[in-house]
Order: sequence, then structure tokens, then C-alpha cells
Amino acid sequence: MYLYQQDAWPNFTWNNETLLVLLGKVRNLQGRILGKMESLGFELRSEAALATLTLDVLKSTEIEGEILNPEQVRSSLARRLGMDIPGLVFSDKDVDGVVDMTLDATQHFENPLTTERLFDWHCALFPTGKSGLYKIIVGKWRDDSAGPMQVVSGAMGKEKIHYQAPDATQVAKEMNTFIDWFNREDKLDLVLKAGLAHLWFVTIHPFTDGNGRIARAITDMLLARADGISQRFYSMSAQIRLERKEYYNILEKSQKGLLDITPWLQWFLNCLMNALNASDEILAKVLDKHQFWNKQATQILNNRQILLLNKLLDGFDGKLTTSKWAKIAKCSADTALRDIQDLISKQILCKEPSGGRSTSYELVDFKAKKPGR
Repeated sequence: MYLYQQDAWPNFTWNNETLLVLLGKVRNLQGRILGKMESLGFELRSEAALATLTLDVLKSTEIEGEILNPEQVRSSLARRLGMDIPGLVFSDKDVDGVVDMTLDATQHFENPLTTERLFDWHCALFPTGKSGLYKIIVGKWRDDSAGPMQVVSGAMGKEKIHYQAPDATQVAKEMNTFIDWFNREDKLDLVLKAGLAHLWFVTIHPFTDGNGRIARAITDMLLARADGISQRFYSMSAQIRLERKEYYNILEKSQKGLLDITPWLQWFLNCLMNALNASDEILAKVLDKHQFWNKQATQILNNRQILLLNKLLDGFDGKLTTSKWAKIAKCSADTALRDIQDLISKQILCKEPSGGRSTSYELVDFKAKKPGR
């Protein structure tokens, strides 16, 4: 028997005493993070928020097995946030779509959730009307024309059914109840409401595809309300990606369990607490970047050098070679080599000691921070 088949559905219950200590820790961490961010200048806060949102979009999509281009995601976010950042790249429609949904949920968190808004998010996620190679119903509730909505795993013919959602004929009614509850002002703590909304939404599973990504956007929307600000400094999606196996296990147990969802909310609060602790990493990277550029303030650098140094500071994918420099900076190999040699003479770059067929380069400051050096 699934949750929605219980007689008292959707009257969820939980043990407040069991959750009180965890909720207190989460709220304390939220306050500490916001306090840290308030002590920074506008530019640093914006950079930290951009890094967090980029991570959030990438990881929420990655949970579903889809890998987006990090540079495209960052560029799409920066353009929509009005941030003047060098080296922005063109972004695909599917990247812009998930970015638009994420920003609408977090930047306009105070606006009510509506059927139309959810349909708009769904259209943004699937701009071509397809999920992969398959045409799907977009901007509408599912109709189950291809059979009941099931979450399955395993090879064809040996599938394991983890969950079967309510019949499509019930979706509109179920979602009206959910949306009414979501928009209702009550005494429920917004962090607990975020955890409950996540489970409730994925249990209804109202769309043909994209339910997980939209559930995480709804979660972020309520967490933004809980924080009282639109800027995001921690990523629940990134933490769920790290705990993906545990996430699916507790989700399946909860959907097959009773309406007392205390175990689900315990897991949710612990996951959120881990996400809050991980935000220190994002802040540390932003501060490192800020300190790096303060140190280089007196150096004369060209636009190509600034572009590539920022890419190294943001986490360059692979090894930086002369040919990669030339390709990214859109210059000749000779110009790239002169740029690199100039930075070596200024003790900003150095050769990596690993050797190999192509010489690669790294930041001097970051080399000093690597373990064992």
C-alpha cells in the first residue's frame, strides 16, 4: 500500500520531539551562514550565490543522469542575474530552461505556487517537447496513455517496480490540494514544510518527466522563504546528489510506509545540515579568488590572461596547456605561449611537474596549497 492509498491521506504526521533538536541545529547553521555572508561585500556575496546556483543546477540535473556544461550553466545564470563577468559562453535552450526554473523559484520565492507556474517550469525543462528522444506531454499533467506512472529499475523484462504513482485521473485533484496547502499560511516551520512538500510532490508525480527537478525547485523555494533572502549560499541538490543512494532508499520506504513521516523528515534535516556545512567550501573558494585578485592588483594583465586565470580559479576541467589556452582565448598558439610565459615571469603560473607529452600549467598559489607540497 502506497502513501496516497492510506485512508487519512494526505494528513501527514510526525514526532515533533524527535525532530526538534535536528531542526534547531539546522536553523542555527542557517543563521551562521547568513551572518557570514552579510559580513561580506555585495560583490563577494553575488559571486558566492552564483557559485552555489551553478552547483545547484548542475547537481539537480545530474541526479537524473543528465550532464550539463558547467560553463553554459554559469554563463546563463550570470546573464540572468545581470552580473558582468568576462568570458561568458553561449548556452543551450535546455540549460536556459532549468536555469529559468531555478531562478524563478528562488528569486521570486514569495510569490504563490500555481498550476500555471508549474506548467511554465515544465515547459522550460523540456523546450523541444521531448525527453531525450521521446516526445512527452509538456506543460500539462500526465495522462498515463502509455500505462501507469511507475518508477522502475533493472533490465528490460526484469524490471523492479519501486513505486507506482496515483492514477492520472486523480492528479488534478491531488495537485489542487497540494497547491492550496503550499500557499496556506500556517505555523509549520518552513524548513519542515520544505521536506514535506518534497515528499508530497514526488508522491503525486504529476508530470510525465521532470518531477525530481521540479520537486527540488519547490524545496529551494521554501528554503529561500525560510532564509528570507533570494540569494542562495548552500545547495540541497548537491548534497542529495552525494547521498543519492540513501535518498532513493528513504524515498521508497516513505512512499510505501505510513503517514507518520518522521524518518523521512529526519533524513531530510540531516541532508540539509550536511548541505549547510558544505557551504563553507564554496565560501572558501570565493574568498581565495578574492584574495588572489587583491594580490595581483598591481600586475598588468591582458583580457586573455584574466579570462584564463578566472577559469583556473573557478576549477579548470583537466590540464591547462598552450593549445587549450589558444582555443579558449581564441588566439594563436604563439600568442598563448607568450601570455603563459609572461605569467610565469610574474610568478602567477608555473609548470606542473607531472610531465607527459604536453607541458601543462597551474597557479603558483594553488600549488602551494596542494597536499604534500
